[in-house]
Amino acid sequence: MEVYVSVGRRKGAIARVRMTPGNGKIVVNGKDGLLEYFKRETLKMDIEQPLTLTENLDKYDFNVRVNGGGLSGQAGALRLGIARALLAFSEDYRKVLRQGGFLTRDPREKERKKYGLAKARKRFQFSKR
Repeated sequence: MEVYVSVGRRKGAIARVRMTPGNGKIVVNGKDGLLEYFKRETLKMDIEQPLTLTENLDKYDFNVRVNGGGLSGQAGALRLGIARALLAFSEDYRKVLRQGGFLTRDPREKERKKYGLAKARKRFQFSKR
């Protein structure tokens, strides 16, 4: 049985994806189904986009370990991981996935907090007197 392994990253989240031929079952951190872990339908749709685009929604099983970041970052990391796993399976998907923007890693990270400021750029309220 072929196993395709890939990694996706987004913000502080890392998703390790194992793709095997199956019937569309996705297990995230030991929980069956995307909605059981991610809870929001929008995140589920976001994650499944590469699969629906390549018409592989019920052809592969995914076993995923995600950690770090929040739910939105984890969903983005999982989407990239799934797209890369599909690419490992077949290079024929490259053009379609590239056009959909699923192979580009989103480089935006949280900017660090600076001393003397409330957050990265927000300042404390200025008082003249």
